Amino acid sequence: MNDLGTRIAEIIRTGGPIGIDRFWNLSLFDARAGYYATKNPFGRAGDFVTAPEVSQMFGELIGAWVAAAWDGLGRPRPFRLVEIGPGRGTLMADMLRTLRRAAPACLGAASIHLVETSETLAAIQAETLAPLDLPIRRHHTLGEVSPGPAIVVANELFDALAIRQFVFDGEAFRERCVGLSEAGQLEFVLCEPLAQQPPAALLPHPPAAGAVLEVSPERDTLAVRLAERLAAEGGAALLVDYGHGETAFGDTLQAIRDHAYAAPLDRPGEADLTSHVDFGRLGHICASRRLAVAPLATQGEFLLGLGLLERAGVLGAPMDAAGRRRIEVAVARLAGSGPGQMGALFKVLAVASQRLDLPPFASTQPD
Repeated sequence: MNDLGTRIAEIIRTGGPIGIDRFWNLSLFDARAGYYATKNPFGRAGDFVTAPEVSQMFGELIGAWVAAAWDGLGRPRPFRLVEIGPGRGTLMADMLRTLRRAAPACLGAASIHLVETSETLAAIQAETLAPLDLPIRRHHTLGEVSPGPAIVVANELFDALAIRQFVFDGEAFRERCVGLSEAGQLEFVLCEPLAQQPPAALLPHPPAAGAVLEVSPERDTLAVRLAERLAAEGGAALLVDYGHGETAFGDTLQAIRDHAYAAPLDRPGEADLTSHVDFGRLGHICASRRLAVAPLATQGEFLLGLGLLERAGVLGAPMDAAGRRRIEVAVARLAGSGPGQMGALFKVLAVASQRLDLPPFASTQPD
């Protein structure tokens, strides 16, 4: 057991089993050994590859979406261009280069904001974005971003926010927690039946024995804050993540280390923890705050609707055969539906203070 695991074990010995959400936050955000607090997990040298790291085309197309959204919102000046959870800064760099080249009026109206909790990643983001020579403000929370119209982008953000799990034992739901085995190792345990059962409105259908209900108060809280901000100040948000369109039972907790699945309780702080995002829940929260909510799209549909193939053709035109093949592989990775491809697994949810005439509000299917 590593040092963080030993510390978590001592917490459990002292106070009893802890919820998955507490274990999650210690594993990812502990100041001394948390995964995101101390590591650079992105890219081929890290533990996983995100879409911006696959190809510049992803960030370029998102940049084009930002410009179109700004135009559809009536070209507010100034507006806040915000990325929450900016990783290494690759997505923001590609968006800004696209705006500088193709939509300078939009860039000229923007103040640029990064919302990042990790000091390690914030330093990497600053280095990535330094060549652009633009004023960029860093914040720890969305609430620190100054009031005013905003266009918010978040790629693989909500899956990093902690979940809780409840298991139906045939009679009642019990919380799945992290406890200690007789040998002193971390293990999943079921705590006592809940005094207050989950309301029927949260359940997709009556549960069978063994059904697992995942909820995330942290995701809900961020979605509420974002929706209320956009409703009050105006703007739009583009949320890209992997997940499902409707609330469903299922255990989707997983850990990723060295580009492969790992045991979630093994060596906490040394692997990423994720779970599938309930986009139906996020859409409901936004709609209840009177935002326009676009139909949920797959990442493949969304990128193809924005012109992924056309952009690939432009990039590949001056290249040799090997270069064009690399572009083709990147397109397949971003928009394909096969094993290891992101196009079907990842979803795109767009919300705005008014309906916008662009994907995914408009049809995401290419002509």
